[in-house]
Amino acid sequence: MISKATAEHYHWGEQCDGWHLLKRSDMSIIHERMPPETKEVRHYHCQSRQFFLVLNGELTMELEGELHTLSAHQGIEIPPQAKHQAQNLSPHAVEFVVISHPTTRGDRIDIA
Repeated sequence: MISKATAEHYHWGEQCDGWHLLKRSDMSIIHERMPPETKEVRHYHCQSRQFFLVLNGELTMELEGELHTLSAHQGIEIPPQAKHQAQNLSPHAVEFVVISHPTTRGDRIDIA
């Protein structure tokens, strides 16, 4: 059994947090937290397919130039090769789960 309290923790981006709930080469599941007004670098994955599920707060996902606003219990699929950027444009923190198949390790191309 694993939980946010017992998972491997790491920091990323602009003061964001992540917890590895499942860390395998064929799949990863990460619980992430983004403080208000933060965003990740726009990027894509060559092979990995992802699914983002919001636990609480509001996540804005830019996907191929279109903005999608997700609230608690809403999700969005990111197919391989799709340019995307997770953003928290709200004044409150957002927490969400990211499921990636296969893992995104070594499969991320940042877009300048």
